Amino acid sequence: MEIREFLRAAAHVKPSKNQLAMLRETPFYCFVHFGVNTFTGREWGDGSEDPALFDPVKLDCEQWARAAVSAGMTGLVLTAKHHDGFCLWQTDTTDHSVKSSPWRGGRGDVVAEAAAACKKHGLKFGFYLSPWDRNCPLYGSEAYNDFYKRQLTELLTRYGEIFYVWFDGACGEGPNGRKQVYDFKGYADLVHELQPNAAIFHDTGEVRWCGNEAGKPPRSEWAVVPRELCGMNPAQTQGPALAGSLDGIYNTDEGIGELPGILYSSGLVFAPAEFDMSLHDGWFYHPDEAPHSLERLWATWLGSVGSNATFNLNVPPTPEGLFCDADVARLAEFGALLRERFGTPVPVRVDESYPHGDTRPRYRLTAASPVKAAYLDFAEAIAEGQRVESFKITAVYGGRTRKLAQGTTVGSRKVVPITADEVVTELIVDITAARDVPRFEWFRLYAAGEG
Repeated sequence: MEIREFLRAAAHVKPSKNQLAMLRETPFYCFVHFGVNTFTGREWGDGSEDPALFDPVKLDCEQWARAAVSAGMTGLVLTAKHHDGFCLWQTDTTDHSVKSSPWRGGRGDVVAEAAAACKKHGLKFGFYLSPWDRNCPLYGSEAYNDFYKRQLTELLTRYGEIFYVWFDGACGEGPNGRKQVYDFKGYADLVHELQPNAAIFHDTGEVRWCGNEAGKPPRSEWAVVPRELCGMNPAQTQGPALAGSLDGIYNTDEGIGELPGILYSSGLVFAPAEFDMSLHDGWFYHPDEAPHSLERLWATWLGSVGSNATFNLNVPPTPEGLFCDADVARLAEFGALLRERFGTPVPVRVDESYPHGDTRPRYRLTAASPVKAAYLDFAEAIAEGQRVESFKITAVYGGRTRKLAQGTTVGSRKVVPITADEVVTELIVDITAARDVPRFEWFRLYAAGEG
């Protein structure tokens, strides 16, 4: 395939309806790591834990939901089962679950309470189901895949609409000393059959891992990536078949989706990244850990939601079953910060021109009066594909121009901070490179201190 033709095809690799819903409706959501580890103080249990340990006497999933909403989140993902194999719902597959705990007299169901709380407070609900099960004696055999699918079926059919299913890639030894060959394709087929509106997270999934758990963004965030990275997605275009191989590509690599990489791909898929990070150093609750600073949360949000990806922020409940006061306060602070910085945008007139050709357009944003610009928030029409390779932003005031920022990708959303005291009457956004004619959904300018 000729390179120009390939780039044009790359620009038209499109998201599925579920991927589009993640990027547009649920880009910021809450992870909730909760289980027997909450009571042992461990991060990974070994499956031998006594179910009697699990007794969250003050469990209040509505408190979780209210705190998530206060932060500006629109979804919640619960660890229905972690690596220890302890199930937070009334499963028919094992006694290693809440039905063997003293909580609610053995009749409680955390998944049901969390799903109901989300529905009441306007959050979408999803779940994490660890494929690695250190308690199940079937782990390491083909029979385990059937066991896992039974658990998956229960979760997909008992708790209403599911927006997201989160598959961990961890694969250690089971009680029989063997590792498991996971049937991820079969798992995904089951999700698609029983919850057709649910997106799937996996290393190679519809929503892929960003490559770290620290909220650190790459230099360029592409949702259009080589099929060798995300084989769970159907390829939408053939590669140019240049000599070479991408067999070793992984999420931790820099430059995924950039031109030098995709030229050696056999085809391209749409697979946006998720940034998964905990509010604490650990994923489960530890009383000696304070929540991360507001500054760190803001930087991570900018590098994810504000840079063509999603943000899954873990908030671990205490052994009582509550988000701790410090976490609730931090979430509320962060939500207030988002509302302050992205309140009402400044009204601007947007004029489009093509001084350098149709793939390098210029957008002139003109305000009615001088503005202290704080953030430019703009978005490609991502349903049509991701096209912008690079851009430049210039300020205009008093007849003078000044370059404010340069960047690479835009994608589903790009939020560019501007020096708070930069007074402008116009902003010029030059698209300096694109794979095909760019299309935009919005340009929003936010002023400093306007709320």
